[in-house]
Amino acid sequence: MEALYHQYKRRVYALVYRIVGAGDAEEVAQDVFVRVFRGLGAFRGESQLGTWIYRLSVNAALSYVAKRGRRAEIPDGAEVLDALPAPPVAMSDPKLAAKVEAAMAALPAGYRAILVLHDIEGLSHEECAAILDCRVGTSKSQLHKARAKMRELLGPALAGERERS
Repeated sequence: MEALYHQYKRRVYALVYRIVGAGDAEEVAQDVFVRVFRGLGAFRGESQLGTWIYRLSVNAALSYVAKRGRRAEIPDGAEVLDALPAPPVAMSDPKLAAKVEAAMAALPAGYRAILVLHDIEGLSHEECAAILDCRVGTSKSQLHKARAKMRELLGPALAGERERS
């Protein structure tokens, strides 16, 4: 169990952080590992272990957001971002990174989940669909809608950046 925890702790924390926010991520990540350890005996191996853990993580994060109501927390500064595993393409502008994080926090939790799984974690639509318990077409549709909402949210911020440049 300890090896499993150490193998997945950063990825689970990063995933739930991006869905529930900084203040609640630790609590939700702990809940995920309680669920993992309790359900490990019932794991049937129909999917990869990592996919199953991601599914538990997303479900726990979305349930937490639904129960507590949406409390968007926008991280202050880059120190919180530095503690997380870096997205595949690191942003060199900390102000832009903060704006992207703020836009992510403004998204509905389901949109955040698909964006994090596909665009940040780099999972395929098939893997996202398995984790989110939906069809591949639904995964693609939700990602398209989430990206459109991000463009809408970032439009004014990015326009302001272009004017200053």
